[in-house]
Amino acid sequence: MAFRSVQGPYYRTSAPLTNDLIAAASASVEGIPKAPFASSGYGAYSISDLNGIIVDSRYSDAHDETGETLIPPSLSDFASTFAEDLQSVLDIELDVSIADAAALDSVFLTVNESVEYLDASGARTAEGYTLTISPSGIVISGASPLGVWWGTRTLLQQAILSEGSIPLGRAKDAPGWGIRGMMLDVARHYYPPEFLVELCSYMSFFKQNTFHLHLSDNLYNNVNIYSRERSLELYARFRLWSDSEDVAGLNNHKNESYTREQFEELQSACAARGVTIIPEIEAPGHALAIVQWKPELGLSDDLSLLNIPHPDTIPTMKTIWSTFLDWFHSKTVHIGADEYTADVDDYNRFVNAMAAHIRSASGKATRIWGTFPPRPEYGDENINSADVSVQHWAFFEDNPYHDYIRNGYAVLNSDDTFYTVNKWSGSYPQKVPIARTWNGDPATGGGIWHPHVFDTKDPANNPERSEPLVLGAVTPLWNDYGANASTYSEAYYVWREGIPALADKQWGGDLSEPAFFAALERLHPLIPGQNLERAVESTGPVIFNYTGITGVADQSGNGYDATTSCPLTTESTWAIGPGCSFATPLLSKGRNYTLSLRLLVEDVFGDSATIIRGADSALMLTPNVTLFAAGAHFRLNATVPAGTWVDLRVVGRGDRTFASARTTSLDAVPPGTGDSADAGEKAEEEFLVRLGVNGEFFVWTPVAIEAPIAELGGEGAGWTGQLAFLSLTSEV
Repeated sequence: MAFRSVQGPYYRTSAPLTNDLIAAASASVEGIPKAPFASSGYGAYSISDLNGIIVDSRYSDAHDETGETLIPPSLSDFASTFAEDLQSVLDIELDVSIADAAALDSVFLTVNESVEYLDASGARTAEGYTLTISPSGIVISGASPLGVWWGTRTLLQQAILSEGSIPLGRAKDAPGWGIRGMMLDVARHYYPPEFLVELCSYMSFFKQNTFHLHLSDNLYNNVNIYSRERSLELYARFRLWSDSEDVAGLNNHKNESYTREQFEELQSACAARGVTIIPEIEAPGHALAIVQWKPELGLSDDLSLLNIPHPDTIPTMKTIWSTFLDWFHSKTVHIGADEYTADVDDYNRFVNAMAAHIRSASGKATRIWGTFPPRPEYGDENINSADVSVQHWAFFEDNPYHDYIRNGYAVLNSDDTFYTVNKWSGSYPQKVPIARTWNGDPATGGGIWHPHVFDTKDPANNPERSEPLVLGAVTPLWNDYGANASTYSEAYYVWREGIPALADKQWGGDLSEPAFFAALERLHPLIPGQNLERAVESTGPVIFNYTGITGVADQSGNGYDATTSCPLTTESTWAIGPGCSFATPLLSKGRNYTLSLRLLVEDVFGDSATIIRGADSALMLTPNVTLFAAGAHFRLNATVPAGTWVDLRVVGRGDRTFASARTTSLDAVPPGTGDSADAGEKAEEEFLVRLGVNGEFFVWTPVAIEAPIAELGGEGAGWTGQLAFLSLTSEV
């Protein structure tokens, strides 16, 4: 059967399936997460025989009301998304209809509330499903529409792993824990909503259901060296934008914030794939964005901490929450409450006051980071366990089992076993340490980790697997060193293997390391609803190649013909000016590429010019050769002299990016096709990030930037000149 390789405007390519893997998948059905499967012992069903998706008419409008989201899709909604995925991944186009029963060669989606699906604690879960593959078709029956959705993920994975010929049999499956997901620090590094939606699609494919967004924070306020004035200027952001007068001045950066419309669309798009957005507004610690708005609310010895006894502090926080509560379509919201170092009584009073306000105003529950565990001496000022759940992250803050669970608190596992910091850290890794998922349970001598394991060294600090107060697990990614430290996609690469590895264990799976990597290699190129790697489909290493001699027709054989309104000169070059542009049908190319241009810059208007732009980046002259990505300029020493032909090359090698600019002649052999070096040649330079660490020192780190490949020249480009050729290859 044909597997479709195109995903959205970037294009992607599928990997071939090996016979060994097909045989293994047929025998064990080891998707991610691993699904229990009872084979009928004979035969397989070819998914290409399907002729429709049928939604059970009794449940077409049913919704799962038991989960975290307040906007659960209906069974029909999930069916429509499933149909889109079948078309994009498998090139199978099926109509969705509503009927009373299954038909021959259909996928029948239904709900069966009488079947008991149990989580690790023995409680019923609405996320369970049964997938039945028979000679006459496929049935997915769930405890709820959400359960059916997870069943469609299993079906898609098995169709990929078995190359469309799925073994006959039955899988009955349910998650061990109700909260399974990731947390992203979008406060100290902005990410566009579209990128977050793609992450939701990636997570959903592996049955994660929770995306926690850390929406307000600041860089570390180093009170040992910062003055009050420096603290009030330090990078601090509140990422929600409201026009309400009640919060006027709280956010002065609309271009890197989420409007209500954007946040609505984000939540809806993620919910459509079974993922709930959990919003976090951080206070009374990490609250410099609030104190920069109202300096009187900060503690005098550390302005990043709220002065809780100040008469306006709690009312101000209630105003902020009242402004945004209606935005949030989750049953739980997060108030942060992390790393507060002032008075514990004030802290507990603050948390309880905010939780009571949130419950009264919206009916929502509250979550906090584990900070001040309950103590008998606190009396009535201990945190109210009925309204507040705790997200444990470090044993130097609390012992989640002995401090919280044994005192009746529900706890979410975000232990720093899997904690990551983007780009650089003196303490934590830059990729999820997934080996711990296979050797992280001390009770079994280093066996499979699951969410009830908080301490990977001492089993006495872990509850039983069946403990109902363990809510699940969410793994954080922090941007401790700010917005210029990384590009958007570098957050994805921190999680690339981490999301599926964690998802298997968060669900309750026990995939071995070899089985995990074997499955991921085959599944990864076909994950629907995203192209986070900005892959581009190509029949060979040359992705596109345009020359003035051959015109806008792509010479690579891929058919990516360009369009242009720029005239050809008598020397068969394109004359680039403000009134014309040269555009490809592509937008961006991810890691491992070489982008080559031969151009003559005749004039630059002002201090900067954009040579070529794409969806994720732009190649600029500022006047140095510069790549602009994720809101930051990454500059080299190299320049492009005016009035001279130059071969300009940008090379993405893994997580590093390079460029070179050398003078040449119009008729010289293109770089890489022969010995074309001359006295004007210059060595490659690497784009680097100069990363400030807490005001104390700097670290230089590599940066991975996508190739900008959408449009050269055009309105606002700021330069005139000529283009002789433009090419993109996957060779580096």
